[in-house]
Formats: sequence, structure tokens, C-alpha cells
Amino acid sequence: MNISRRTFLAASAATPTRANTLRPDARRMRGIFIILATPFTDTKAVDYADLEREVEFLARCGVHGMVWPQIASEYALLTVEERMRGMEVIAKAARNRRAALVLGIQGPNLEAALAYAHRAEELAPDAVIAIPPTEARSLEEVRRYYAALAAVARRPFFVQTTGGPKNVPISPEFVIALAREFPQLGYVKEEAEPVIARIEKLAGARPAIKAIFTGNGGRNLLYEMRLGVDGNMPGAAYADLHAQIWDLYQAGRKDRARELFSKLLLMVRLDESIPGSRLYVLKKRGVFKTIQSRARKLAFTPAQIEEIEFNFAALKPFLKA
Repeated sequence: MNISRRTFLAASAATPTRANTLRPDARRMRGIFIILATPFTDTKAVDYADLEREVEFLARCGVHGMVWPQIASEYALLTVEERMRGMEVIAKAARNRRAALVLGIQGPNLEAALAYAHRAEELAPDAVIAIPPTEARSLEEVRRYYAALAAVARRPFFVQTTGGPKNVPISPEFVIALAREFPQLGYVKEEAEPVIARIEKLAGARPAIKAIFTGNGGRNLLYEMRLGVDGNMPGAAYADLHAQIWDLYQAGRKDRARELFSKLLLMVRLDESIPGSRLYVLKKRGVFKTIQSRARKLAFTPAQIEEIEFNFAALKPFLKA
């Protein structure tokens, strides 16, 4: 991982006094922060040209932030070199854009994550995010992981509550305790069930909890906005729709937001019955050249394509890119 033992041990021993302040110029985290999909060539190599094109596409869509790599990016199937280069490509493409940039620094263990954290600091995104370490066997291991990463990152740092070790649940109380100990960890991506009850518990811990984002493809976006969440992190295929719904709702045009959301849900739900439909749409919209995925082999029947096209047609008047 190209990280010295001295650096690893120093970060592992991090104390709250080493990481108790945010950068004074930290950007406010609010709105629709899109998780970029990772594009692949026909040989399933990472297509960095399409990754750059995806950043440009999201900028035209009017999103408020961009995030990479996360679960929807197939991050666990990327090599260290691919993640490092991908972060560099995205950081360069996102420079001087209105949307905030959030880089994913998670790893299966602390040593792996520290390498990504140090590279992210060099690239200077607006924020970072980390899924819990999948190799952790206890909540104390998870706490040490976030404490050590907080010693590296003096910028808004999203703690994700899902995607980590299966037998180590991340409770709202645990996240709140982290936020009180390390102020930059007061940013949360909450999508564990029961998500509504967890959102309400986190909201009761403001101002230690500085921002509550949700996920799950934006399936409950309107309800979560009613509860006062600060943002959502959906996938890239319908970025302009998600951004418009957020902006309409914040502007008080809630009926219009509901109308658009009902059309979007047709496509969001479709990905459950036709897996990979989001990649089909990204190719259809000219963002990706292929529908390749490392997670599964994708192929669509004529009936599936007809269903995707039928539902997508309802969105065409609202597309921005």
C-alpha cells in the first residue's frame, strides 16, 4: 500500500487532540451528491475517459456534489492503482466546478484506508467519506479506524452506516459519539434500517451532527426532506431529476417536486426488477460507451428494453444533459 509502518502506527494511535478542528474554508455539505458509477471498457478495464465524461455530465445536470468511489461505484472490485488513478482523474475534472467533491477513502482495514486518506488529502476534495472496515470484528476496531482517519482528514468527513462488517452494526449512538469526539466526523450517510427512526435520532444530536445524508437510491427522498435531511447520495443515471426535485422542494414548490418524483420512481424501482437498467440509461444518455459491470454480466431482452424505454420516456421533458 506504499505506507510506512511509522505512519501507520502514528495514525493508529491518534487522539482527539490531534484531529479536533475542521479546515476554516470547509464548504457546506447540502443537496444532491451523486455517487458516480465506474465505467468499464468491453474488456472490463476502467474507462477513465468515460469517468471524466461522467463528471462533465453531472455538472450539466446541476448536481450539488459528486462522490466516488462507493458501493454503487463497485469500489471493492477496483484495484488500489485503479482507485488512486480514478481519484486523480475525478479531482482534476471536478476542479473549479460548482458541485462539491467527496472522495471515498474506505478500505477493508485501517492500513488500506490510510493510503487512500493520504492521497485524498493531497488532491484536496471538499470532503471525504468512508464505509466501515469490512474486516473489523468489533465496534472498538471500527472506532479506531475512524479515529485514525480523522487524524489525517481535516475536512468534512462522512461516516457511512452501511456496507461494513456484517456482525458489527453501526448504531446512531456510536456515530453521535464519534461526532462529539471528532468534529469532522459529524457528517453522516445514513441508510441502515429503520432509516427514519435513525434519522430522527441523529437529528436530535445536532449540532454535533452537522449533516445527515441518506441513500438507497433516493427512494424516500421527499419524506426524508420533510424530516429535514441535508442531502441524499443517489446514483448517476438520473442526476438531473434528483437535483431538480431537491431544488423544487427547497424553493417551496412541493407539488411540482412530488409530480417529478413520481415519474422518477418508475425508473428507480425498475432497477430492482431489471438489474443494470441504470447502466443502460447511462449508455443511452451518451455518458458511457458500454454497459459493462464487474459485479455481474449484463444483457437485456427485448421486453426489458421496451420497459426501460417506456418508463424513461416520461422523464425526457425534464432532462438537462
